Amino acid sequence: MATEIHRDAWGIPHLRAGSAAELAHAQGLVTARDRAWQLEVERHRAQGTSASFLGESALAWDRLARRARLDDTARRCFADLEGQDPETARWVRAYVDGVNEGLAGSTAPEFARTGLAPGRWDPWTPLGVWLATHILFAGFPAKLWREQVAAHLGADAIGLFATDGPGTSGSNGWLVSGERTVTGQAVIAGDPHRWIEDPGVYQQIHLACPEFDVVGLAVPGVPGIAHFGHTGTVAWAITNAMADYQDLYRERLRRTGAGVEALGPDGVWRRAARHTESVEVAGEEPVEVEVIETDRGPVIIGGPEGLDGDPADPSDPSGVPVAISLRYPPRVTGDLGFGALLPLLRARRVADVDRAFDRWAEPVNVVQAADTEGGVLHRVAGRVPRRSATNSLRMVPAWEPGHEWHGWHETPHCGLTDGVAVMANQRGPSGPLGVEFAPPHRADRIAALLAGKERWSAAGMPAIHMDTHLASASPLLEHLDALDDLTPEATALRDRLLGWDRRMDAGSADAALYAAVRAAVVRRLAAHPVFTALATPPAYPDVFQPWLALVPRVAFALEHLLRAEELYGIDRPAAVRAALEEVAVRPPAGVWGDTHRLAPWRALEPEQPYDEPGLSGDHDCVLCTSGVPGLTDRAARGPAARYVWDLARREDSRWVVPLGASGVPGSPHHRDQLPLWLGGDLVPVVTDWTRLKKETDA
Repeated sequence: MATEIHRDAWGIPHLRAGSAAELAHAQGLVTARDRAWQLEVERHRAQGTSASFLGESALAWDRLARRARLDDTARRCFADLEGQDPETARWVRAYVDGVNEGLAGSTAPEFARTGLAPGRWDPWTPLGVWLATHILFAGFPAKLWREQVAAHLGADAIGLFATDGPGTSGSNGWLVSGERTVTGQAVIAGDPHRWIEDPGVYQQIHLACPEFDVVGLAVPGVPGIAHFGHTGTVAWAITNAMADYQDLYRERLRRTGAGVEALGPDGVWRRAARHTESVEVAGEEPVEVEVIETDRGPVIIGGPEGLDGDPADPSDPSGVPVAISLRYPPRVTGDLGFGALLPLLRARRVADVDRAFDRWAEPVNVVQAADTEGGVLHRVAGRVPRRSATNSLRMVPAWEPGHEWHGWHETPHCGLTDGVAVMANQRGPSGPLGVEFAPPHRADRIAALLAGKERWSAAGMPAIHMDTHLASASPLLEHLDALDDLTPEATALRDRLLGWDRRMDAGSADAALYAAVRAAVVRRLAAHPVFTALATPPAYPDVFQPWLALVPRVAFALEHLLRAEELYGIDRPAAVRAALEEVAVRPPAGVWGDTHRLAPWRALEPEQPYDEPGLSGDHDCVLCTSGVPGLTDRAARGPAARYVWDLARREDSRWVVPLGASGVPGSPHHRDQLPLWLGGDLVPVVTDWTRLKKETDA
């Protein structure tokens, strides 16, 4: 049969072909047509060449990509795929051929603005895109922060700041089995929380051939449907398991006449791989990057002479120049888990999904799945190394024994409770595999809402997506309740907040007042002299600074800091009192949505700026739209998609993305889903080909 490209009313592509390989080609082709600029940005990020057209602002990322050897790791993993799973390798090649065909002659306006011409994708480029998307996903830079906290406040202080803070991506996901639905068939719903990007990080798509017929959310630049899919008889979804599977090693390096050597745990100096690469920077001279790799992994920070302008790590009393290497599973194994992608598309039952996820590598996720025969699945999937517990918590010395990897953890399976499974990055089935997890508020709230009704339908799920109750407000409100001898203005403000319904609705003036007091408390705590040493982080590369900035760390740990039995002598009631009085004098004039506005990340700002719409929600709400209290209420993170998978009738499933199906500015489908996303409405999933408009034969 001819390969056909159809569209529904929202511009979502529906593709059908005679084989999986032909379908992959069509998926690459239509993705390049819809997302040409996005694909090229992602290719350059994976290669570490984005500064060549984005300029100096992208240089920090390019340095990390080069030093972490992302492109080389992608090549290795593709070579392994060709040897171990040639069918999947051919399928990936077909996708890349489609991307190259679609990019050829692209007229996306961003190319003209930057003077960039679309380049050619290599067979391993999709693997590089996957690596670049997820290399920081597990938050290994948090170990840099923990080192700072331990060095200046002591190891016991690490737990005070332990939470899913800056740079961490999470999700909500819940599975309601057939015994708890009106149809007798399961429903799966949720929303992945990531950086909101324009174009979006997820692509709604429908892929059909004689082997399978799947709707789901694809990652542009990667074939198939990895994270969220519905085949008609089985559906699956994931959340971030918050597992720790990347290690940082403090290395001792020395230069020799032949290159660079690293000290190993056996006391022997061994040759490290070393070469230099040149990074092009638009409008500037090229920058040389030294790439070093020890037996542990690539050196991503420092080198034999230490950091630029700061040759000794302040947390290392030995004064040895700092060099830090990263050990991450695909670099060790040569396997990125792409062997799971075709089996997922071909899945018919939860047992098929389970076997497919046995081949998953990273990121480590919690998987929920259900099928039309009543089967359910709730498990962790991915590769987590067995090693010392210290590796998970902190940087470890490469020259000391006891920090090696010894195989892989078995990923746990678990059951449902009262017919329901809820995951929202809390300490759950992956608890033994991680260190920092989200507070339980989102998970507890979802579970409580689901418990409020005996039988659920797919149509009832969007109300849960949009819930704005903020349980984490309790510690601050308790401090407010204990205050006395306030000015009349502060007393009135305190009493108003104690009567607040704790909902972070965009139209709520009380929510705006609470956020203003919270921000003032965060700033006052962060400014306390006890935290002075944490206010100026080491001279690590800029790409790691979000994990090292003090104000965000205080903001996301505020609940712990306010409830700790003692906080290094800080007078917390005095700080809360001063913050309340400050806001009482100059209260915000409007509502929460006036300052809590959507701020998507764009590689290139649009020529005609878009309005930033006001948002409901907050970091610990089910509607998780995250600003950084104390710095900004603008939200760059939030639900990157929402979905409801109905196993009774796939056509009753629903989904939405923050902007639209098209990445082309000016397209009618560039931002047409935004009003629905803001209001909690979802787009119907269409699988009836007679209701689609045929665009072309590929």
